[in-house]
Amino acid sequence: MPALFLPESEVSELLTMPHAIESIEHAFLQLALGKAVNVPRTRVAAPGILLHCMSASASHLGYLGWKSYTTTDRTTRFHIALYEVETGKMSALFEADQLGRIRTGAASGVATKYMARTDARRVGIFGTGRQARTQLLAVCQVRDISRVHVYCRTEKSRATFSHQMAKELGISVVPVSDPEQAVKDMDIIITSTTSEQPLFDGRSITQGTHLNLIGSNFLHKSEVDICTIERADHIVCDSVEQCKLEAGDLVIPIKQKILNWSKVLNLSDVITQPELARSNPSEITVFKSVGLAIEDVAAGVRVLKRAQQEERGQLLPF
Repeated sequence: MPALFLPESEVSELLTMPHAIESIEHAFLQLALGKAVNVPRTRVAAPGILLHCMSASASHLGYLGWKSYTTTDRTTRFHIALYEVETGKMSALFEADQLGRIRTGAASGVATKYMARTDARRVGIFGTGRQARTQLLAVCQVRDISRVHVYCRTEKSRATFSHQMAKELGISVVPVSDPEQAVKDMDIIITSTTSEQPLFDGRSITQGTHLNLIGSNFLHKSEVDICTIERADHIVCDSVEQCKLEAGDLVIPIKQKILNWSKVLNLSDVITQPELARSNPSEITVFKSVGLAIEDVAAGVRVLKRAQQEERGQLLPF
């Protein structure tokens, strides 16, 4: 059968957050069991453009694949390809911008499920972009969130985002003008920005808070300060291997001898041993996400199966 092509509009319709969380959680379990393999991202540059490439195999699903994307000052373009394990044949080629946002949110949803207090109700979120939306959607899938405080530097952006998310989620979503209002007394804090510098003072974090840090995957960027990392009782990465290459939030304190990699766990470890994620309600926990190809492949297979069932997409001549 020829490979299936799906444009961005159809991919967005075929992948829901609950299904993405289910697929991502299962993929991390397979990583822990040695039945899936993730290869860290590589980058190559040309004048004015970066090409990013990453790959993974999900033999439990019968597929392996890659994601590649280009970034320029003006735009970013994402694609995912899936291949059958048994034959090596390409099965699908997708546009994957929205898929990437959903799977990143889903990974945070999985981490929040295992790491946040079960009674977590209040969320502080930094950032109002498209990634922020899927982060909030995912957290609300795994915890009964009742109130959200939204901070970004632009008053109009935080007001618009708050209005849209309150309407979508049916809960109180409030724009705040001071970063501390999105930190103090919050049960969950999400950072989803392009900032290269810490967004808030880690001393303001309340005991028992869980943090999802997803904005940075470059070594020179850090959304949180050294104090935040010092205060964390448990730190978990989507991939320790990949975070060593990309997570400035952790690499910077490690270089300053504030943190040691031996204290950092993989999300797959936590899924198989949940007791590693939180020992008591007063602990501060941190999840650092840089984004993995295994997440793209797992979500992509979910999209492919549903597209085949619904006879969606366009057949390619190969």
